[in-house]
Amino acid sequence: MVPFHSPAVKAKFDAYPAPARRDLLALRELVFAVARLTPGVGNIEETLKWGEPAYLTKNGAGSTVRMDWKPKAPGEVALYFNCQTSLVENFRAMFPKDFGFVGNRALVWPVGDKPPKDALRFCLAAAMTYHAQKRTPSV
Repeated sequence: MVPFHSPAVKAKFDAYPAPARRDLLALRELVFAVARLTPGVGNIEETLKWGEPAYLTKNGAGSTVRMDWKPKAPGEVALYFNCQTSLVENFRAMFPKDFGFVGNRALVWPVGDKPPKDALRFCLAAAMTYHAQKRTPSV
């Protein structure tokens, strides 16, 4: 497991109910793995934004990704993206049956389910390279 560098982020994970915590910790590991394996991403910073675990590319290549479980929707976990991007719209077109969607800001799935890792990897890599892709001239 990737160690926590922020006591506040660790406390947030510790506060989740056990089933949601397991899912979110697995998602957290996937975030770090995708960052490590995706060219151009570099190091990521783990922090809290709006009280939710958030992951930012330190080099500015990507758009922030957040994750959370909320008491208002206790049966699901969510992966949030900047709603000013086209990311979730693209994911909805590519993976219409793999996730639930909340507007143009989140992918959701039931606590305890195993969302498709390949689709999640794609979504995370797309977010982590979002700004770099926009800057790359098309050929």
